[in-house]
Amino acid sequence: MDINQWKNKTAIVTGAAHGLGFALSQRLLELGATLALFDQDEVILEQAFRSHINEAHIYDLDVTNFTEVAKAVTDFANKVSKVDILINCAGVAGRTNIKSHEVALDDFDRVMAVNVKGCLITLKAVIPFMLKQHYGRILHIASISGKDGNAGMLAYSTSKAAVIGMTKVQGKEYAETGITVNALAPAVIKTQLVEELPEEQVKYMIDKIPMKRCGTVKEFVEMATFIVSEENSFSTGFTYDLSGGRAVY
Repeated sequence: MDINQWKNKTAIVTGAAHGLGFALSQRLLELGATLALFDQDEVILEQAFRSHINEAHIYDLDVTNFTEVAKAVTDFANKVSKVDILINCAGVAGRTNIKSHEVALDDFDRVMAVNVKGCLITLKAVIPFMLKQHYGRILHIASISGKDGNAGMLAYSTSKAAVIGMTKVQGKEYAETGITVNALAPAVIKTQLVEELPEEQVKYMIDKIPMKRCGTVKEFVEMATFIVSEENSFSTGFTYDLSGGRAVY
């Protein structure tokens, strides 16, 4: 991969204050990209990225609010003149280790809103800029649970299955525009979201992985970086596997 490409790239990363979004944002900044960091934890963003004050533009917003997202995307695009990359890392697990009849409807709605509607809203706000420049890389972070379904995680598994379906549709819709839309489906990656899950839920997920371990944040970052790179130009509507052998389709 040509690392010089990143010095001229601009990217929006949602869920940038924690976990996978945080790690990926750090990596892209190290490579030389200019970023818009979307999250509701402005304090953490400012503390974590203060050494990149000129390259990291911080936006405190709710990804389920189209007005807030569209305003931030337009502001960022006006500052940097283009938007090359969108990476949707924002996500919530909701209440887990429960059966479907125990799921609270308001919790289900919240998970679907952040994990699915958030991806659609950011794409709607970003895609006009990418269409004008005939170039774009969009990556939605899905999950192995969206392929296999994790017992005890109805809301989360359903939302990630929806993200995978959304990716297939959007990849086809923009295939002739120079814009690619892909997803990445990790199994268990050691992040704050995973650490907040019940121990029994995490054990259930790891036991299903043939490698019998969690994935690392570094493994995630390296794969995600390739997916949104210039070189990855003939892959769209696809969900990449990062599951230690759990998913083979």
